[in-house]
Amino acid sequence: MDYKVKTTTASPPIPFHVPTTMLSNSPPSSSSSPPSQSPTPFPSPSQCSPTAPLPPSPPPPPPPVVVSPCAACKILRRRCVEKCVLAPYFPPTDPLKFTIAHRVFGASNIIKFLQELPESQRADAVSSMVYEANARIRDPVYGCAGAICQLQKQVSELQAQLAKAQAELVNMQCQQANLVALICMEMSQSQQEQHMLQPQPHVDMSCFLEDNSFGSAWEPLWT
Repeated sequence: MDYKVKTTTASPPIPFHVPTTMLSNSPPSSSSSPPSQSPTPFPSPSQCSPTAPLPPSPPPPPPPVVVSPCAACKILRRRCVEKCVLAPYFPPTDPLKFTIAHRVFGASNIIKFLQELPESQRADAVSSMVYEANARIRDPVYGCAGAICQLQKQVSELQAQLAKAQAELVNMQCQQANLVALICMEMSQSQQEQHMLQPQPHVDMSCFLEDNSFGSAWEPLWT
């Protein structure tokens, strides 16, 4: 009995490539081997996108605010607290305003008046107190009542002048109406006179005379 021997052919070897990065880490074996290369660094963000916008710079810090006491606390020589009642109405740039009001009413009365009023009416109250204090300093006897009486006197004088002017205006209007009526009457009379003075049309009576002479010629025939 014969046996057949199967022969198998060997496949060709597969080439295997070693990366250069692995070879660069191993020490050089000979002078003929190629020189090793260092790994390239990663590019920075500015190199990758040169047109990228820069982050906004932080805003500058606000200037320090120097809080000065109000005019009232400065004149009274006391510390001006954060919620001072007088600070919104007596700024430090106008100390004369508080000086006049304090001279007549007093600081304690001003604070008491403002605390009893709502905030929406305090500004008007301060203006009224300053006005009354000025009037009292100018006229210690009558104060603001003297100014009111003087204004009422001016109003009455102006009302009298206005009534006089209105009466003169009515009088002038009546005179103008009378003058216009007189002019119209004169114009109508002149037109009538012109119409009466116009010459009458001439009527020729010769034809009637000739008829009478013709009749007288035939008169003996009837006798």
